[in-house]
Amino acid sequence: MFLTRTRQQTASVVGFASRVTRPQLRARHPRRYYSQNPQQDAGNASSSSRWIGPALILVGTFTAASAVYAYRERKTDRVPVVEPPTDITFEQSRTNSALSEEENRELLSYQHVQVKKALDNPGVYAWGSNSHRVVDPDSNEPVVKTPQRIRYFDGMLLRDLKLDETSGAAITENGDLIQWGKGYSETEFKPTKTLTGKDLVSISMSRDRIIALSSGGNVYSLPISKSYQESGPKPRESSWLPFWSSRSRLSYRLLTPQLGLGEKVTSISGGLEHVLLLTNAGRVFSAAAATEHYPSKGQLGIPGLTWTTRPHGPVDSCHEIKLPRGSKIVQTASGDFHSLLLDKDGRIFVFGDNSFGQLGLDFDPASPFNDTPTLLPLQRLYSGKNWLAKVTGIAAGGATSFVTVDAQRVNTSEDQPSAAQNLGPLTADTWAFGKGIYGTLGTGRWTHIQDSPTKVKALSGLCEYDEKTKKVKPIRLNQISVGSTHAAAVLGNNTHLTASEKTSLTDTNWAKDALWWGGNEFFQVGTGKRNNTPTPTHISAPADIGKTSDDRETRFQIIPRYQGRVGNRKVTMEQRITCGRHVSAVFSAV
Repeated sequence: MFLTRTRQQTASVVGFASRVTRPQLRARHPRRYYSQNPQQDAGNASSSSRWIGPALILVGTFTAASAVYAYRERKTDRVPVVEPPTDITFEQSRTNSALSEEENRELLSYQHVQVKKALDNPGVYAWGSNSHRVVDPDSNEPVVKTPQRIRYFDGMLLRDLKLDETSGAAITENGDLIQWGKGYSETEFKPTKTLTGKDLVSISMSRDRIIALSSGGNVYSLPISKSYQESGPKPRESSWLPFWSSRSRLSYRLLTPQLGLGEKVTSISGGLEHVLLLTNAGRVFSAAAATEHYPSKGQLGIPGLTWTTRPHGPVDSCHEIKLPRGSKIVQTASGDFHSLLLDKDGRIFVFGDNSFGQLGLDFDPASPFNDTPTLLPLQRLYSGKNWLAKVTGIAAGGATSFVTVDAQRVNTSEDQPSAAQNLGPLTADTWAFGKGIYGTLGTGRWTHIQDSPTKVKALSGLCEYDEKTKKVKPIRLNQISVGSTHAAAVLGNNTHLTASEKTSLTDTNWAKDALWWGGNEFFQVGTGKRNNTPTPTHISAPADIGKTSDDRETRFQIIPRYQGRVGNRKVTMEQRITCGRHVSAVFSAV
C-alpha cells in the first residue's frame, strides 16, 4: 500500500508539471517575472520547460527507491535469525569394565603411572653434557637431551650423588663410593667402586678432588683421577685386629678440624677450590679442596688468609670461621667461589667472590672479593615494619645464590588490637641474586650482575588447600639444587601415594612438582631444546615412566619420602635432584 501510494503521487506531480506553462506561472506571479527584452524572456521560458520535467522525474524516482529500501529493511528486521545447532561432544569414559582397578587407575591418571613405575624401578635419570661419558657411560653421544636412565644404577638406592661435566660420583646404600666418567679414567670410565668400607653418607666435588663425609663424622679427601688414586701417598689404616694396620689401596687424606668433646662434622658443602664443614655444635670450618689452586677469593671466610699467609702444616688444614657470639649455624651453601651460612635465628653470613653480586652485597669493582663473614641485610626485602620474615633455607652454585623466606604481616605495638583480624596469611618466597645472564636467577630476566636479592615470582606466594587441616597453606620448596649455569627445585606440595586395592577406583597417586631453569647450552634443563630458560618450568617425565599405553606424556614429578618395597625388602626412600656443571640428575635415595 505504501509503495502504490507513492507511485500515484509521483504520477500526479509529473502530470501537473506538464500542464502548467510559463505564461500561466507569470500570470499567477506577475511581480516575480520582469524583463526589458520580451524575446529573451520567450527563449528562457522554452529552455526552462525542458529540464523541469526530468528533474521532477529524478526526484520522484529517488523517493520511490528510498521507500522500497526502507520497507525491505523493516521487513528483514522482523525475520528472526536462526542459529545453527551446536554439536556437543562428551568425553568418552577412560575406564574399562574388563580391566582391573589398578589398570583403570593408569587410564585415569598420567601421574599415577609415573609414581607407580618410579617406585617399582628405582635408579638414576641423567641428562645434559655427555662429552666425558658422565650422563650415559654406554654412549658416545655428546649430549643427552632429555632424562634417561644410567643402566648401571637400575634397581639401586643411593645415599648421595654429585655430577660434574667431566666425572660423576655416588654413594651406595651400603656407604661405598662409586666413580665414573673420563675425569675418573680415560679408558675405564664406567661406574666403578673406589673408596669402600668407610660408611660414607654425602659427598662434594671440587676441581680435582672428592670430599666425602662418613656417618661417624670423618671427612675424606681423595683425587678424582684413578691414576692419582693409585700413584699418590696412601695412609695407613687400622684393622679390626688389635695393634694391626695396613696401607690403604687408594690415596686419600683426612681433614681434621679441631673439635670439642662429643663434637663431629654432620654436613659438608663445597665449591671448585674450597669446602665447608658444619659440626653438630653449630661451628663451621673451611679448608682448601683442590690441588691445582689455593682458594684466593675469600671463600674460606678467614680474613687475610692467602697462599703466602697460610699457617704451617698441610695445605688443606681446617680453619674455624669466626662469627658473632651466639651464632649457631644450621646450614651451609657453597658456589664456585663464594659461601653462605645460615644460623638458628635466620641470619645469613656471606663471604667470598662478589663479582656478580652473588653475596647479595653492593658490587664494588675496586674490591670484588670479601674474605670476612658479613651479615646479609634482609630487612630491605620487605618494606615496612609490619612484616615478620624468617629465612628457612639457602642454596648456591656457580655464581648464583638463593634464599627462601617465610613472611607474614604482623601487628606492631602501635597498631590497634582490633586490627589483628586483618593479619595476612603466611607466604613462602624465594629470592635470588648473582649472575643471571643465563637465566639462572629464574626471574624471567637476563641480568649480568644482580647484587641485591630479587624475588623469584614463579616460586613465591604459592599456596594450596590442605584436605586434612581444611586450611589453605603455603607451598615451600622441598629441595633446591644449583649448578654452574642452571638450577632446579622441588615444590613441597601435597602428595598422595596410598592408593591401593582397598581404595576407590578414582583414588590415584601423585607426587611433588619439579621445575628447572637457567642455561641450557648442553640441554641440561631437560626441555629437549637448546634455548636458555629464565623462568622455572616443568619438563616431561622420562619416556620409560612418563608415557601411558596411548603415548600421552606427563610432567616430571618427584617421589617424596615413602616406605615401599625394593625386591623382597621394605625400605624408606625418596627421589632427589642434583644439578652440576652442565648436567642434571634425579636419583632414588634412602
